[in-house]
Amino acid sequence: MTELLPLISYCLVMSATPGPNNVMLAITGANFGGRGAVPVILGIQTGMFVQTMLMCVGLGSVFVTYPMAQQVLRVAGSAYLAFLAWKLSGASVAGEQAPRAVSFAQATAFQALNPKSWLKAVTVASVFMPAGHGTVASALQVAVIGALVGTPCNITWALFGVSIRRLLLDPKMRRMFNLTMGAILLVLAVMFLR
Repeated sequence: MTELLPLISYCLVMSATPGPNNVMLAITGANFGGRGAVPVILGIQTGMFVQTMLMCVGLGSVFVTYPMAQQVLRVAGSAYLAFLAWKLSGASVAGEQAPRAVSFAQATAFQALNPKSWLKAVTVASVFMPAGHGTVASALQVAVIGALVGTPCNITWALFGVSIRRLLLDPKMRRMFNLTMGAILLVLAVMFLR
């Protein structure tokens, strides 16, 4: 267990701190409730699990061989974050047609464009993957730990959104919240371009 403590700590920091996934979960929880956030949480964790597995079994070597691939992903991820900011900042206001919540498939696919998810997967694969086991077994171990640590963090962010939902019954407050969260995503998109 003490050997896993650094990995668990890293996963906790990466999963609990603000980032595109957590902002998306807070917005989803606030606008669509806890039930609306479940597919997003499952999608994030599925995407992160697959991404971590792929990085651990060798996809990371692609970034070493072709550094431009990482830059392309960074730009694509930032562009998608800007799109998400636009989409989520317009989330339901009373009297307006409410957009749909982000789906399981969208949340899963988003991990391929999320720079913070790539950073986590690359770091887990390069720093925390245990030696002495088979590659697949080690990849599975770190991916499962990432999911076990990340899921409660995601739930917490969604519940934060749900907890402020009553405050957002006023259409003006909801609009302000959605615009603020959209602006946060836009700032994250710009920061990932650096």
